[in-house]
Formats: sequence, C-alpha cells, structure tokens
Amino acid sequence: MSHFYIHEIFSLLFMAVALGMDAFSVSLGLGMQQLRLKRIALIGLTIGAMHVIMPFFGILLGKIISGQVGHVTELLGALLLFIIGAQMFFSAFNREAKKIIAPVGIGLFILSFSVSIDSFSVGLSLGMSGVKTALALIAFGIMSTLLAWGGMLLGRKVRGFLGVYSELLGGSILCGFGLHMLFG
Repeated sequence: MSHFYIHEIFSLLFMAVALGMDAFSVSLGLGMQQLRLKRIALIGLTIGAMHVIMPFFGILLGKIISGQVGHVTELLGALLLFIIGAQMFFSAFNREAKKIIAPVGIGLFILSFSVSIDSFSVGLSLGMSGVKTALALIAFGIMSTLLAWGGMLLGRKVRGFLGVYSELLGGSILCGFGLHMLFG
C-alpha cells in the first residue's frame, strides 16, 4: 500500500516539473529584461499561485467540461506568449517603444495565466482520475514557483553576457515557446 503512495507522489512531482518547465522557459526570457529581485520574487509567486488556481478549477470542472476546452485554452495561451515575445523582440530595436504587456499589474496576471493554462487542462484530467487534490496543487505551485525563479535568475546572468541582444533572445524564446504550444 505504501508503495502505491510513493509511486503517486513521484508521479505528481514529475508532472509538477513538466508543468513548471514552461514557467522556466518563459521566465528565462523574462529574466533577460531589467528586472529587480523584488519583481522576480513577485512574478515567481504569481506564476506559482496561478499554477495552483488553474488546476484547482480544472479539477473542479473536470467532470463537467469536455476535453475540447483544453485545446481552446492552450491556443489562447500560445497566442498570448507569442504576442508578448514578439513585442519584446521588436521593442529591442526601438528603445522608445512602450511595452504592450509588462510583468506588472494586469500584465503580470496575463503572463501568469498564459503560462499556467496547460495546468488547467491537466486539472481537468486529474479531476476525473481521483488524484489527491491538495498534494497535486501544492506540488504544482511549489515547483512552478521554483522553476520560474530559476529561469529569471539564469536569464539575468545571461543578460550580463549578451547585453542589448538579450531582449532579442528573450523575445525569441517567448515566441518560440508560443509557436511550440501552437504547433508542437
């Protein structure tokens, strides 16, 4: 019996890492912007919170909503990431260009939402499987927060090496991740 619980915990941790990898990738691009450590902490916590909220609603609605909704939300998230990345990429050429979506206020919510949309789809399927909800949500939240922080901190280091080209690279990463979600 205890073997079953250990297997379930490892499965949830593996799933949490997989779900948090998109947060890492996006955060790597974000970290190449000039973000203060306080902003990095807030972004990571917001992404982590959204990785708890989205699967929670997915689990609650898992038996009601059809599987088609997952594809629509993934499409919206991919488009949002692509738009954020394209804006970041092109703003590197025009230093006076105002950012369309910055990781503050509603922009932070939109970013966190777009990164955690896949966890809603996972929540839908978990809602039907009878998984330990609290354990899954805690694992998703902690892992995505840690991976987001790690990505942004690594992005800050890379920015120091790349200088002005870091925003081009960061925007390219976000666009690439959005395209991968769309077509991958």
